[in-house]
Amino acid sequence: MQTHFTAEDLQKPHIREADRVLRTCVHCGFCNATCPTYQLLGDERDGPRGRIYLIKEMLEAPEGSDKVTEETRLHLDRCLTCLNCETTCPSGVEYHKLINIGRAEVERRVPRKASERALRYGLRKALVEPKRFRALLKLGLTFRPLVPGVLRDKMPPAPVDAGKRPEGRQHARQMLILEGCVQPGLSPNTNAATARVLDRLGIGLTPVAEAGCCGAIDFHLNAQDEGRARARANIDAWWPQIEAGAEAIVQTASGCGAFVKEYAEILADDPDYADKAARVSELAKDLVEVLRDEALDDLEVKQGRRLAFHCPCTLQHAQKLGGAVEGVLTRLGFALTPVADAHLCCGSAGTYSITQPELSKQLRDNKLDNLEAGGPEVIVTANIGCQTHLNGANRTTVRHWIEIVDEALAPATSDS
Repeated sequence: MQTHFTAEDLQKPHIREADRVLRTCVHCGFCNATCPTYQLLGDERDGPRGRIYLIKEMLEAPEGSDKVTEETRLHLDRCLTCLNCETTCPSGVEYHKLINIGRAEVERRVPRKASERALRYGLRKALVEPKRFRALLKLGLTFRPLVPGVLRDKMPPAPVDAGKRPEGRQHARQMLILEGCVQPGLSPNTNAATARVLDRLGIGLTPVAEAGCCGAIDFHLNAQDEGRARARANIDAWWPQIEAGAEAIVQTASGCGAFVKEYAEILADDPDYADKAARVSELAKDLVEVLRDEALDDLEVKQGRRLAFHCPCTLQHAQKLGGAVEGVLTRLGFALTPVADAHLCCGSAGTYSITQPELSKQLRDNKLDNLEAGGPEVIVTANIGCQTHLNGANRTTVRHWIEIVDEALAPATSDS
């Protein structure tokens, strides 16, 4: 793709990066074939190729140009950032870098209405602090009938009890674990189950209280500086344990894992944190990356249930781990039902299900139809956002896959 930036424009780092990415695009349109929003809306501007053109036009336009409008922002807002397009693209276009640049630029050029700014600010403040989120969740559950429907659907009727985490055993292998921001409130058993399963494999998990939200919520709501600040804070929190020899930083929410692996990228220009960020991204592991390399026979799983696995976009497209969880579950003896169009997004996409509820609901219902087609006992996934979003339909129960593995452990192992 040809670009027409001035020499002055190219002095700006974000324009220079956008120019590099734009020039890799050959506008073949393969991306549109797998774009969920293009499939629903049929509008070129709601597919990756069209959004790339919109971003190019915006970045080349002078300040105050009438080519950059609220409509430009609408089409960028509708992008799920599922990165299906990156998986499909034969030219290796780094679309996620371009959409981040485009969103930051349109936010600057076309200010939002006060109501939209308030919603986004409220989401950021409500979701990223675990204690605050748990308090708001408790309040919401108490007064559930008064909560707006789009938010009420996100609240579980009753989270699965977390049970006990292993205590008192020192393993030679030690890893850190990111507790997350909303997961402790919505699904407290996920990390507890992870600790129990890894304990059976001789791996100890260390939560670091000072490490908070990964920063993805801020970053993807166009508060990118705040997202970077959270990344720096987490690096500072983890660094003493990393220097002490922590083997990995385990993520049980694939959305968090995908973003922590981007720390090296988003802090590449920070002289104080670039090297540390690169090290953290190197150590970041989705839970399945840990388990797939272990001797799973040691887990002594009692029986295998019939499951449908929903592979989150952040696992299959961002982290390129499609098929990994399915492989582990199959090795453990679980029966997996076939899922059509498994590459398509469920519509959760962070806060997308709140900011774009109509599109999100269509995608959710389509996804559940495909997940339920094989008659599974339960649906399992690898991301708390997807889990909560799918459960909001009140259809087949959706759990994190590690919880099902933990429940299937032989009693003697489970009680140890």
